[in-house]
Amino acid sequence: MRSLANLHRFFCTHPLTRDAKLRAWARFVSWQINSRIRTEVVVPWILDLRLAARRGMTGATGNLYCGLHEFFDMMLLLHFLRSDDLFLDIGSNIGCYAILASGGCGAATWAFEPDPDTVSGLRRNVEVNSLQGLVTVHDVALGSSDSTVPFTIGYDTVNRVASSSDSNVRMVRQKPLDSLLEGRSPGMIKLDVEGYEEEVVTGASKTLQNRALKVIVIETVTPNIRAELLRNDFIEANYDPFGRTLGHGPRTSGVSNLLFVRDREFVTQRLGSKPNKVVEGRIG
Repeated sequence: MRSLANLHRFFCTHPLTRDAKLRAWARFVSWQINSRIRTEVVVPWILDLRLAARRGMTGATGNLYCGLHEFFDMMLLLHFLRSDDLFLDIGSNIGCYAILASGGCGAATWAFEPDPDTVSGLRRNVEVNSLQGLVTVHDVALGSSDSTVPFTIGYDTVNRVASSSDSNVRMVRQKPLDSLLEGRSPGMIKLDVEGYEEEVVTGASKTLQNRALKVIVIETVTPNIRAELLRNDFIEANYDPFGRTLGHGPRTSGVSNLLFVRDREFVTQRLGSKPNKVVEGRIG
Protein backbone atom coordinates (compact mmCIF):
# COMPACT_ATOMS: atom_id res chain seq x y z
CA MET A 1 0.00 0.00 0.00
CA ARG A 2 2.86 2.36 0.75
CA SER A 3 4.24 1.97 -2.77
CA LEU A 4 0.82 2.75 -4.26
CA ALA A 5 0.51 5.83 -2.03
CA ASN A 6 3.94 7.00 -3.19
CA LEU A 7 2.92 6.43 -6.80
CA HIS A 8 -0.27 8.43 -6.26
CA ARG A 9 1.77 11.36 -4.89
CA PHE A 10 4.06 11.09 -7.89
CA PHE A 11 1.12 11.23 -10.31
CA CYS A 12 -0.39 14.19 -8.41
CA THR A 13 2.78 16.28 -8.63
CA HIS A 14 4.27 15.30 -11.99
CA PRO A 15 3.74 18.07 -14.61
CA LEU A 16 2.41 15.62 -17.20
CA THR A 17 0.04 13.64 -14.96
CA ARG A 18 -1.21 15.96 -12.23
CA ASP A 19 -4.13 16.90 -14.52
CA ALA A 20 -4.41 13.41 -16.04
CA LYS A 21 -4.09 11.06 -13.10
CA LEU A 22 -6.64 8.54 -14.39
CA ARG A 23 -4.67 8.13 -17.61
CA ALA A 24 -1.51 7.49 -15.60
CA TRP A 25 -3.29 4.90 -13.47
CA ALA A 26 -4.65 3.24 -16.60
CA ARG A 27 -1.09 2.90 -17.92
CA PHE A 28 0.01 1.50 -14.58
CA VAL A 29 -2.72 -1.17 -14.67
CA SER A 30 -1.98 -1.98 -18.30
CA TRP A 31 1.71 -2.41 -17.53
CA GLN A 32 1.06 -4.61 -14.50
CA ILE A 33 -1.09 -6.93 -16.62
CA ASN A 34 1.03 -7.01 -19.78
CA SER A 35 4.36 -7.40 -17.97
CA ARG A 36 2.99 -10.52 -16.26
CA ILE A 37 1.77 -12.03 -19.51
CA ARG A 38 4.83 -11.31 -21.67
CA THR A 39 8.54 -11.46 -20.96
CA GLU A 40 9.10 -8.23 -22.88
CA VAL A 41 6.63 -5.47 -23.68
CA VAL A 42 7.41 -2.91 -26.39
CA VAL A 43 5.41 0.19 -25.50
CA PRO A 44 4.83 3.37 -27.55
CA TRP A 45 6.60 6.21 -25.76
CA ILE A 46 6.81 9.83 -26.94
CA LEU A 47 7.84 11.47 -30.25
CA ASP A 48 7.20 8.15 -32.05
CA LEU A 49 9.82 6.42 -29.90
CA ARG A 50 9.31 3.10 -28.15
CA LEU A 51 10.56 1.45 -24.97
CA ALA A 52 11.22 -2.26 -24.64
CA ALA A 53 10.77 -3.18 -20.99
CA ARG A 54 10.49 -6.19 -18.75
CA ARG A 55 8.98 -6.60 -15.33
CA GLY A 56 11.25 -5.11 -12.67
CA MET A 57 12.77 -2.44 -14.94
CA THR A 58 12.08 0.59 -12.75
CA GLY A 59 14.23 2.67 -15.09
CA ALA A 60 11.46 2.36 -17.66
CA THR A 61 8.20 2.32 -15.74
CA GLY A 62 8.17 5.97 -14.67
CA ASN A 63 8.48 6.93 -18.33
CA LEU A 64 5.72 4.50 -19.30
CA TYR A 65 3.34 5.94 -16.71
CA CYS A 66 4.13 9.65 -17.10
CA GLY A 67 5.74 10.17 -20.50
CA LEU A 68 8.93 11.68 -19.10
CA HIS A 69 9.88 10.43 -15.67
CA GLU A 70 12.55 13.08 -14.95
CA PHE A 71 10.51 15.75 -16.68
CA PHE A 72 12.67 18.86 -16.19
CA ASP A 73 15.95 17.16 -17.10
CA MET A 74 14.48 15.36 -20.09
CA MET A 75 12.83 18.50 -21.45
CA LEU A 76 16.13 20.34 -20.99
CA LEU A 77 17.78 17.66 -23.11
CA LEU A 78 15.07 17.88 -25.79
CA HIS A 79 15.37 21.66 -25.96
CA PHE A 80 19.18 21.87 -25.85
CA LEU A 81 20.57 19.10 -28.03
CA ARG A 82 21.02 19.39 -31.80
CA SER A 83 21.85 16.83 -34.47
CA ASP A 84 25.54 17.77 -34.57
CA ASP A 85 26.00 17.35 -30.80
CA LEU A 86 27.59 14.53 -28.83
CA PHE A 87 25.68 13.59 -25.67
CA LEU A 88 27.20 11.42 -22.93
CA ASP A 89 24.72 9.30 -20.98
CA ILE A 90 26.82 8.10 -18.03
CA GLY A 91 24.90 5.57 -16.00
CA SER A 92 22.56 4.91 -18.90
CA ASN A 93 20.61 1.98 -17.42
CA ILE A 94 18.24 0.84 -20.23
CA GLY A 95 18.86 4.01 -22.24
CA CYS A 96 15.89 6.35 -21.79
CA TYR A 97 18.07 9.47 -21.99
CA ALA A 98 20.06 8.01 -24.87
CA ILE A 99 16.90 7.25 -26.83
CA LEU A 100 15.60 10.79 -26.25
CA ALA A 101 18.89 12.38 -27.27
CA SER A 102 19.35 10.40 -30.46
CA GLY A 103 15.76 9.54 -31.35
CA GLY A 104 14.24 12.85 -30.29
CA CYS A 105 17.06 15.24 -31.21
CA GLY A 106 19.21 13.36 -33.72
CA ALA A 107 22.32 13.79 -31.55
CA ALA A 108 25.06 11.20 -31.34
CA THR A 109 25.06 9.49 -27.94
CA TRP A 110 27.68 7.54 -26.05
CA ALA A 111 25.85 5.46 -23.45
CA PHE A 112 27.91 4.09 -20.56
CA GLU A 113 26.53 1.13 -18.58
CA PRO A 114 28.78 -1.49 -16.97
CA ASP A 115 26.22 -4.07 -15.81
CA PRO A 116 25.95 -6.85 -18.44
CA ASP A 117 22.29 -7.60 -17.71
CA THR A 118 21.30 -3.94 -17.96
CA VAL A 119 23.40 -3.47 -21.10
CA SER A 120 21.25 -6.04 -22.86
CA GLY A 121 18.17 -3.89 -22.14
CA LEU A 122 20.03 -0.79 -23.32
CA ARG A 123 21.04 -2.44 -26.60
CA ARG A 124 17.49 -3.69 -27.07
CA ASN A 125 16.06 -0.17 -26.77
CA VAL A 126 18.61 1.13 -29.25
CA GLU A 127 17.56 -1.66 -31.61
CA VAL A 128 13.77 -1.21 -31.35
CA ASN A 129 14.22 2.49 -32.17
CA SER A 130 16.67 1.78 -35.04
CA LEU A 131 19.29 4.03 -33.48
CA GLN A 132 22.36 1.84 -33.95
CA GLY A 133 23.89 4.51 -36.18
CA LEU A 134 23.62 7.21 -33.52
CA VAL A 135 24.00 5.44 -30.15
CA THR A 136 27.32 3.87 -29.18
CA VAL A 137 27.13 1.58 -26.15
CA HIS A 138 30.17 1.40 -23.86
CA ASP A 139 29.84 -1.50 -21.44
CA VAL A 140 32.35 -0.09 -18.95
CA ALA A 141 32.26 1.80 -15.69
CA LEU A 142 33.81 5.26 -15.75
CA GLY A 143 36.18 6.24 -12.97
CA SER A 144 39.56 7.71 -12.11
CA SER A 145 41.75 4.85 -13.37
CA ASP A 146 42.06 2.07 -15.92
CA SER A 147 41.25 -1.00 -13.82
CA THR A 148 38.50 -3.39 -12.75
CA VAL A 149 36.03 -2.62 -9.98
CA PRO A 150 33.36 -4.63 -8.13
CA PHE A 151 29.80 -3.82 -9.24
CA THR A 152 26.58 -4.81 -7.50
CA ILE A 153 24.10 -7.26 -9.01
CA GLY A 154 20.31 -7.21 -8.87
CA TYR A 155 19.48 -3.64 -7.86
CA ASP A 156 18.23 -2.38 -11.25
CA THR A 157 18.55 1.43 -11.38
CA VAL A 158 20.61 1.59 -8.18
CA ASN A 159 23.31 -0.89 -9.12
CA ARG A 160 26.62 0.79 -8.34
CA VAL A 161 30.34 0.36 -7.87
CA ALA A 162 30.34 -1.77 -4.74
CA SER A 163 31.56 -0.94 -1.27
CA SER A 164 33.34 -3.39 1.03
CA SER A 165 30.03 -4.31 2.67
CA ASP A 166 28.42 -5.51 -0.58
CA SER A 167 28.52 -9.27 -1.12
CA ASN A 168 26.63 -9.92 -4.37
CA VAL A 169 29.00 -8.35 -6.92
CA ARG A 170 30.73 -8.97 -10.22
CA MET A 171 33.92 -7.39 -11.54
CA VAL A 172 33.58 -4.92 -14.41
CA ARG A 173 36.02 -2.90 -16.48
CA GLN A 174 36.67 0.73 -15.54
CA LYS A 175 38.10 3.47 -17.75
CA PRO A 176 38.68 7.21 -17.29
CA LEU A 177 36.42 9.24 -19.59
CA ASP A 178 39.36 11.32 -20.86
CA SER A 179 41.04 8.19 -22.22
CA LEU A 180 37.97 7.21 -24.26
CA LEU A 181 36.93 10.47 -25.91
CA GLU A 182 40.09 10.81 -28.03
CA GLY A 183 39.40 14.38 -29.06
CA ARG A 184 35.60 14.12 -29.29
CA SER A 185 33.78 17.06 -27.69
CA PRO A 186 30.50 16.43 -25.88
CA GLY A 187 28.03 19.29 -25.60
CA MET A 188 26.02 17.79 -22.72
CA ILE A 189 26.58 15.14 -20.06
CA LYS A 190 24.09 13.33 -17.84
CA LEU A 191 25.90 11.72 -14.92
CA ASP A 192 24.00 9.39 -12.58
CA VAL A 193 26.19 6.68 -11.07
CA GLU A 194 24.79 6.20 -7.57
CA GLY A 195 27.42 8.03 -5.53
CA TYR A 196 30.45 7.28 -7.73
CA GLU A 197 30.28 10.68 -9.44
CA GLU A 198 33.46 12.03 -7.84
CA GLU A 199 35.53 9.18 -9.29
CA VAL A 200 34.04 9.81 -12.73
CA VAL A 201 34.77 13.54 -12.51
CA THR A 202 38.35 12.82 -11.44
CA GLY A 203 38.87 10.84 -14.63
CA ALA A 204 37.26 13.56 -16.76
CA SER A 205 39.37 16.64 -16.00
CA LYS A 206 40.27 17.28 -19.65
CA THR A 207 36.67 16.78 -20.71
CA LEU A 208 35.51 19.41 -18.21
CA GLN A 209 38.11 21.85 -19.55
CA ASN A 210 36.78 21.48 -23.10
CA ARG A 211 34.74 24.62 -23.75
CA ALA A 212 32.40 22.73 -26.09
CA LEU A 213 30.83 21.13 -23.02
CA LYS A 214 28.00 23.44 -21.94
CA VAL A 215 25.54 21.44 -19.80
CA ILE A 216 25.97 18.88 -17.03
CA VAL A 217 23.07 17.15 -15.29
CA ILE A 218 24.42 15.30 -12.26
CA GLU A 219 22.81 13.36 -9.43
CA THR A 220 25.40 13.70 -6.64
CA VAL A 221 27.62 16.74 -6.10
CA THR A 222 30.31 16.51 -3.44
CA PRO A 223 32.35 19.55 -2.33
CA ASN A 224 35.22 18.33 -4.54
CA ILE A 225 32.93 18.02 -7.57
CA ARG A 226 31.47 21.47 -6.97
CA ALA A 227 34.95 22.98 -6.71
CA GLU A 228 36.02 21.28 -9.95
CA LEU A 229 32.95 22.54 -11.78
CA LEU A 230 33.45 26.08 -10.49
CA ARG A 231 37.11 26.00 -11.59
CA ASN A 232 35.86 25.24 -15.08
CA ASP A 233 33.31 28.10 -15.05
CA PHE A 234 30.20 25.98 -14.57
CA ILE A 235 27.44 27.61 -12.54
CA GLU A 236 24.43 26.00 -10.91
CA ALA A 237 21.13 26.76 -12.61
CA ASN A 238 17.50 25.72 -12.88
CA TYR A 239 15.31 25.37 -15.94
CA ASP A 240 11.62 26.03 -16.61
CA PRO A 241 10.79 24.09 -19.79
CA PHE A 242 7.39 25.76 -20.22
CA GLY A 243 8.78 29.29 -20.16
CA ARG A 244 12.12 28.23 -21.71
CA THR A 245 13.89 30.20 -18.96
CA LEU A 246 17.21 29.37 -17.37
CA GLY A 247 17.20 30.58 -13.77
CA HIS A 248 20.06 31.40 -11.43
CA GLY A 249 20.83 29.15 -8.49
CA PRO A 250 19.84 25.62 -7.52
CA ARG A 251 16.61 23.88 -8.28
CA THR A 252 14.07 23.87 -5.48
CA SER A 253 11.58 21.07 -6.14
CA GLY A 254 10.44 18.33 -8.48
CA VAL A 255 13.91 17.17 -9.49
CA SER A 256 16.48 14.69 -8.23
CA ASN A 257 19.48 15.96 -10.20
CA LEU A 258 21.48 19.17 -10.18
CA LEU A 259 22.07 21.31 -13.27
CA PHE A 260 25.31 23.12 -14.12
CA VAL A 261 25.85 25.24 -17.23
CA ARG A 262 28.77 27.09 -18.81
CA ASP A 263 28.41 30.00 -21.22
CA ARG A 264 24.98 30.92 -19.94
CA GLU A 265 24.15 33.20 -22.88
CA PHE A 266 24.81 30.43 -25.39
CA VAL A 267 22.78 27.88 -23.42
CA THR A 268 19.88 30.29 -22.98
CA GLN A 269 19.80 31.05 -26.70
CA ARG A 270 19.88 27.34 -27.54
CA LEU A 271 17.08 26.46 -25.14
CA GLY A 272 14.84 29.21 -26.45
CA SER A 273 15.35 28.70 -30.16
CA LYS A 274 14.28 25.09 -30.67
CA PRO A 275 10.74 24.51 -32.02
CA ASN A 276 8.15 23.34 -29.52
CA LYS A 277 7.53 19.66 -28.97
CA VAL A 278 4.19 18.23 -27.92
CA VAL A 279 4.70 15.72 -25.11
CA GLU A 280 1.66 14.02 -23.60
CA GLY A 281 -0.60 16.69 -25.04
CA ARG A 282 1.39 19.57 -23.55
CA ILE A 283 3.51 21.99 -25.53
CA GLY A 284 7.02 22.50 -24.28
